[in-house]
Amino acid sequence: MNASALSIARAPSVLVVDDEPDILELLELALVRMGLKVDRARNVGEAVRQLGGRHYDLCLTDMRLPDGNGLEILRHIAERNMDVPVAVITAHGNMENAISALKVGAFDYLSKPVALDQLRTLVKAALKLPQPSAVAGQSAHTLLGRSHAMEKARDLIERVARSQAPVHISGESGSGKELAARLIVEKSARCDQPLVAVNCGAIPETLMESEFFGYRKGAFTGADKDRDGFFQAANGGTLFLDEVADLPLAMQVKLLRAIQEKKVRKVGATQEEPVDVRIISATHLALADRVQQGSFRQDLYYRLNVISLPMPPLREMRDDIAEIASQLLSRLRRDAKIEFSPESVQVLNRYDFPGNVRELENIIERALALCSGGIITPDDLQLMPADMGGAESKPGLAGKYPLGDYLDSVERAAILEALNHTGFNRTAAAKMLGVTFRALRYRMERLEITDNDK
Repeated sequence: MNASALSIARAPSVLVVDDEPDILELLELALVRMGLKVDRARNVGEAVRQLGGRHYDLCLTDMRLPDGNGLEILRHIAERNMDVPVAVITAHGNMENAISALKVGAFDYLSKPVALDQLRTLVKAALKLPQPSAVAGQSAHTLLGRSHAMEKARDLIERVARSQAPVHISGESGSGKELAARLIVEKSARCDQPLVAVNCGAIPETLMESEFFGYRKGAFTGADKDRDGFFQAANGGTLFLDEVADLPLAMQVKLLRAIQEKKVRKVGATQEEPVDVRIISATHLALADRVQQGSFRQDLYYRLNVISLPMPPLREMRDDIAEIASQLLSRLRRDAKIEFSPESVQVLNRYDFPGNVRELENIIERALALCSGGIITPDDLQLMPADMGGAESKPGLAGKYPLGDYLDSVERAAILEALNHTGFNRTAAAKMLGVTFRALRYRMERLEITDNDK
């Protein structure tokens, strides 16, 4: 076998499924020029037969076929656990089909007319997908806990990592949303590309467009040179939009266009530039409720929430609390020999953790600074009696049960007292209460405290 034949034999193979000869010809020519081996199929039945006869490294299929649609091919591959990423080709503007395909498990999509630069980017990303055995055990980040809810989250992370679909991560503050996003990236084909994390609630509204899309020199006062934005910085990689519910409506429109067109225009520029970015978003708020309230665009919601990943709160993982606390203690105590007393473990197991794992970590750090004799006691945790309502030390007191409702009433009263004392200045109230502004905002929303409570 000569060198040329050997090269072809080792080339990755792609199955292209389309009933239009011109499209087949264009795609095959572009893929062959990339050094790939290409087989053709004109309908679902032919594609299924070819998939059964050999292994392909990628399947590229049109959505509309004479005897069915591309989703049938996608489901055929998924049901048989074939390790073949599938990309679908949809009619221009038909985002419903693209989103349906992504939800079923498509790697990515292309819109007609197919742009060859986007095709090449998609193929390169698909062929770089790490094999499951290659990524197992290599992550520098870990989601703690063995509960069913956490195992379900881990399984979903593994599956969505092999896709380019947008992912929306929901969950309370401190439940590990950013950690989940980083795990998705680590296990994806974009693992060696930039991950740009953006806190949408921390950017002034007047600066949002220039921060996201960049600007040209002279676009406004102080723009003394060209500058890239978040999209350009994340090009080829992933953009993580934390607290995405905080985006103002005007910015939501511009973000939607950037996601749909895969192009951005710098402030002060006349031309758009293409960007290849996977979007992962997160918020501790119920985004669907924001849509109903009119503060979040429905079309953007559907574009971001293609795959939903809920992160469970720590209070729903009570059987894991002791183990998670032990693992955090092992990491935080460095070389010192420090352990929890049995009583302190019982206290932790009864606490509701409104701040979830992040709060547990802060509690342990504080306890390490306060403990003596190598033992962390309930006093070192500083959760009794105030945070536990004193229920254990004074059993039988009327009004203390159920404990969750009693603690909510105590917390609500304390927050309202601080807000009324500061004229409902949330920043000042958060400082008075000794919590962050973000924590206060979360607790106010959880307890349904509004300006009407003045």
